[in-house]
Amino acid sequence: METPSTREHWGTRMGFILAAVGSAVGLGNIWRFPFQVSEQGGSSFLIIYLAFIIAIGLPAMLVEFTIGRRSKRNPINAFKKLGHGKWSFVGVICVITGFVILSYYSVVAGWTLQYTAGSITGGYFDDPAAYFGAISEGWVALGLHALFMAVVIGIVAMGIEKGIEICVKLLVPAIILLLLMLMFYGLTLDGAMEGVEYYLAPDLEVLSESWLEILPAAAGQAFFTLSLGMGAMITYSSYLAKDDDLVADSGWIVGLDTGIAVLVGLVIFPVLFAVGIDPGEGGPGSLFIGLGGAIAEAPGSNILGLVFFGTVLIAAVSSAISILEVVVSYVIDNFEVNRLPATLGVGSLIFLVGIPTAFSQTTLTFYDGVVADLLLPLGMALLVVFVGWFYTDARDELAKGLNIAPTSWFPNAWMWHVRTVILAAVVLALVLNAIGAYETFIELLTAGEAADVADHVHDTAIDLIEEP
Repeated sequence: METPSTREHWGTRMGFILAAVGSAVGLGNIWRFPFQVSEQGGSSFLIIYLAFIIAIGLPAMLVEFTIGRRSKRNPINAFKKLGHGKWSFVGVICVITGFVILSYYSVVAGWTLQYTAGSITGGYFDDPAAYFGAISEGWVALGLHALFMAVVIGIVAMGIEKGIEICVKLLVPAIILLLLMLMFYGLTLDGAMEGVEYYLAPDLEVLSESWLEILPAAAGQAFFTLSLGMGAMITYSSYLAKDDDLVADSGWIVGLDTGIAVLVGLVIFPVLFAVGIDPGEGGPGSLFIGLGGAIAEAPGSNILGLVFFGTVLIAAVSSAISILEVVVSYVIDNFEVNRLPATLGVGSLIFLVGIPTAFSQTTLTFYDGVVADLLLPLGMALLVVFVGWFYTDARDELAKGLNIAPTSWFPNAWMWHVRTVILAAVVLALVLNAIGAYETFIELLTAGEAADVADHVHDTAIDLIEEP
């Protein structure tokens, strides 16, 4: 079991920043963000999302940072270390959330593996929808899920400094460079400016009429893309030195993550509009069906597809390692288990939990909805309540790297912002999401489809048991 003196640490401050950016910049930015923009009103969603990131996401990240660095523990043990053991259930929620996210996240990442290879052969060029249908569910999807998890397990097993830090120092700059290349390419296509207008030109009428409906989706996307509410930032900050400037670090992380998210939109929407594809087609598969079709129609489709889906794959790996580290750090902190067996055991369990999502997109969509709409905002709301009203020493931790007194204006202003504005926004998003989830469930129940997810899970389990 690790102690504060033996606990691993980041080799450099830049290693931590890039690791946290890598955690945030993943499928949440490249897979989930575009179809959220499409489903929620284009530029109207983008405006609310950016406002939420600045007003809520940035100061909320400091909530997790102050808990993690102060405690030097994983999300569950952190509360015990800080003298508030009764709040450990919040850490349990965060760890469970990360566990569930990676279980289906790995399945989606497996799709990117297949599409990266398919770009070389042109496998999806003739019929992107049929190709996606063939690889997104069933034994192929399961095999890809296993392969991706094996890669992530291998990186995390090597440790913080030798595994995760070295990996993200290579992956994150590569993501940014490749996305910039793709953006410049996309903007040269005929009709690309229509995609830019759809993405960036504000529709004030839609914004004024629908902001309340868009807010929950924007909040869920913000928490997902910043890795908030799942314990990743508590875990990563627990490996920090005591004098690092948390405010500056969070600013770099949020700025880079948000910049990359906006950049992704400037890659995807110009290409979609250039070849006349509706950006709203495909749902969770929109990145693969819609953009796959767009790439097939574009000049240099093999190279374009390889670069794009290769970028998505790199981003998926950089994010997945942070989620796995959350659960692994708990096992290492609490049991006399070395990193290698801890990583193998946890990774294998996550793989098993994700099996139903490899056989059913209905189940995958259900997992994603529960996580993004309920678990992430719930975890964040509880963390905000804890820091804002029960653990006021968080001001001391915030002030350390700033070399100012905890009673000075900035720590106090941040604390009151956490107690009021952030708490109100997160609770509102959680309530609206819960209402929306209930209404969706009633609609499914009325249509006789509410048992689909349970049936898929049951049938998959039976098939696996009976498979010789």
